[in-house]
Amino acid sequence: MKSKKILSLGLAASMVFTMTGCGSDSGKDIADSSNKEVPAINQIKAGEDYKDIKADITILTDRTDIVDTVYKGYAEEFMKIYPDIKVTYEGITDYAESVTLRLTNGDWGDICFIPNSVEKSEFSNYFIPLGDHSVLNNVYNFVTEKTYDGKVYGIPNGGTAGGIAYNKKIWKEAGITDDEGNVKLPTTPDEFIDDLKLINDKTKAIPLYTNFSAGWTMSAWNDYVGIASNGDPDYKNNKLLHQKEPFKKNEENSGPYAVFYTLYEAVKQKLVEEDPASSDWEASKGMINNGEIATMVLGSWCVNQFKEAGSHPEDIGYMPFPITVGGKRAASSSGQYAFAVNNKASADNQIASMLYIKWLIEESTIYDDEGSIPALKGKDLPDSLSEFEGVELLSDNAPAEGEESLYDDIRNTAEVLSGDYPVVEVLEAALYGKKTLDELMKEWNDKWTSAQESYSVEITG
Repeated sequence: MKSKKILSLGLAASMVFTMTGCGSDSGKDIADSSNKEVPAINQIKAGEDYKDIKADITILTDRTDIVDTVYKGYAEEFMKIYPDIKVTYEGITDYAESVTLRLTNGDWGDICFIPNSVEKSEFSNYFIPLGDHSVLNNVYNFVTEKTYDGKVYGIPNGGTAGGIAYNKKIWKEAGITDDEGNVKLPTTPDEFIDDLKLINDKTKAIPLYTNFSAGWTMSAWNDYVGIASNGDPDYKNNKLLHQKEPFKKNEENSGPYAVFYTLYEAVKQKLVEEDPASSDWEASKGMINNGEIATMVLGSWCVNQFKEAGSHPEDIGYMPFPITVGGKRAASSSGQYAFAVNNKASADNQIASMLYIKWLIEESTIYDDEGSIPALKGKDLPDSLSEFEGVELLSDNAPAEGEESLYDDIRNTAEVLSGDYPVVEVLEAALYGKKTLDELMKEWNDKWTSAQESYSVEITG
């Protein structure tokens, strides 16, 4: 628990965990389309206010595995407090694609997780603002990610740290241990690749499972281009946008190049599943639990799912991404899918939705159940991050004023760091020997430069 306390202090410093602003009347009332006043979420006291409200609300979720069990249980607990508010969950398998389509016709219920396909500039087309960023940023973590023009449109379903899930037993069987018999965690991409080689030689486990066929799992690699690759919370939303050729290799083997080098080398050296196209996301959870898989690159949200997928939860660990910059390591912390409220819903349904969101993120057991970083500031970090001692946990700083959507604009125009396809390019280049990594990264730099020019971006570094 020592490392848990250290991390809590680190987060307190870098994310300003306070409770100021809660219940503040500085949040402005937000009106819906019927002109009935809907309060900002910080003005609502869940369990006390609006006890006479009547509404039926529907919530869309990607968690099809627990929608009829755990999530149904949350709804039932809430309905004990608000018996006149009926809460129904709808689980969606192909969540991102389906919800993106449903948003356009307004037929998606009352609460959803904002799909990553929705750009910040489009938030107001679908969702109501939940309050002012200047207020809610003092109450909840990660709201900057779903803020546009000073308004918060989504509050995250907890947060996740960027790292790598692994099976401790397999890593120990491969002899990757320190003098005390604990797993010796890699600190550079080359150390990580060397460890995968040992796993390949000394165990029967798949060293690194890419989960290629699921698609979205590959896009997780994009998340390490920011803080994990360089330790700079300003990098992703600010410096990267103005940097010349950001995917170029450097002497320290850090930065964006190092992230994709790690994947490229693992695939090239056949340290991944034999046929990535036949990988299976649901099956992989049990496979890493029972030692058939040694390692998977995903956010820390996956840890509890892997622990619950078999009879060996004690074997699941979570390590920082192996990049060191100037002798120091850092990891990013960011929000998971964020709750948002339909701007086409009635005022009563919008208020009921806010009540449920506030109760869920402040009063329920959701963060303990999922092992995620709480959205409410001031709460302890999950035990899944116990191996991050000595690693600074940071969140990306907000974009400069006037550049709130520039990151999305450039990456989507360049078709780099956008979704899973660019990462798939890396895998296929290594798997089939189509291109060297340097050749591919040069193509990415050219696309990035072209996108910068199309938005008249000043190059400053």
